[in-house]
Amino acid sequence: MNTNRVPERDIKNREIKKMKQIEPVSNKTIETRVELSTLWIVVMLNMIFADIFTILVELVNKNTMEELPGDVITVMAIAAIVTNVPILMIYLARVLPYKSNRWMNIVAAIFTIVYVTGGGSATPHYIIIASIEVIILLTVIVKAWKWKN
Repeated sequence: MNTNRVPERDIKNREIKKMKQIEPVSNKTIETRVELSTLWIVVMLNMIFADIFTILVELVNKNTMEELPGDVITVMAIAAIVTNVPILMIYLARVLPYKSNRWMNIVAAIFTIVYVTGGGSATPHYIIIASIEVIILLTVIVKAWKWKN
């Protein structure tokens, strides 16, 4: 008989003790940079789905989106610039120095709120998604404002 063998119940007891030592997720703090970046990802996903749903509604209603103001090429170029603000903030929130990071998050969130509320439609899906985006963007502003280095 091998005397060096640890009884199975002792192994289970050790595992239980280790599990009790693991700190619950709710007590851990997420680094502010990561949290802000993640919030920007959520905003972008909502923006993408708002556009997808809008396109689907237009296709089902057989609209040609002729209501776009001005030339389509110009409108899409402006949209490309404007939508790149939240896209870039996903990265910039992680890499910018503390002071410029705070201000960029605040300014970009305000700019994006104006874009989301001013450039949308009155369809139910857009109102729901835009409301969620605004809440998330307000969270970005508050977290950036309260962020202490």
